[in-house]
Amino acid sequence: MRSFAVSIELLLAAPHSRYAGRPSDGPLPAAGPETPPSIEIRAGLGVVGDRFYAKPAHRAASVTLMAMESLEHVASSLSLAEIPDAAGPRRNIMLRGFPVDELRGVRFSLDSGHGPLEFQANRPANPCAWMDVVLAPGAFAAMRGRGGMRCEPLTSGTLSLGAATLLTLP
Repeated sequence: MRSFAVSIELLLAAPHSRYAGRPSDGPLPAAGPETPPSIEIRAGLGVVGDRFYAKPAHRAASVTLMAMESLEHVASSLSLAEIPDAAGPRRNIMLRGFPVDELRGVRFSLDSGHGPLEFQANRPANPCAWMDVVLAPGAFAAMRGRGGMRCEPLTSGTLSLGAATLLTLP
């Protein structure tokens, strides 16, 4: 087991997909607030209020996690004046301070002060062509190998923005 001090920079619980149809048509409008200060996660079900919550086809991938450093890489590699919007990739948890893409196949926990929540990182959350529209032209290619992880929640609880601890588990 190894412990890492991290920061939860953004949380997303989106009741529907905003990236439907052709990227050239642009994203659908948000149905309401999607980036709360905390989210509830249920074991085997996902993020309460999210579009993938309790969907059988998504249970092993119902929570998506991505490193903020991936967006910083996009900004640097594309010479952008600013880091792209953290909500753009549509990941449930945007984390700073850990190489999220290295978690594949790893059990880990995240604790933001409400007690640890355990996850199994199962497969990459590969970027899609929408990234060129919502982040910046060229972002799709710049994000290859940096799109984050699709995880299964193994325990239930709350995550909040701010300082957190990531613990890799045996």
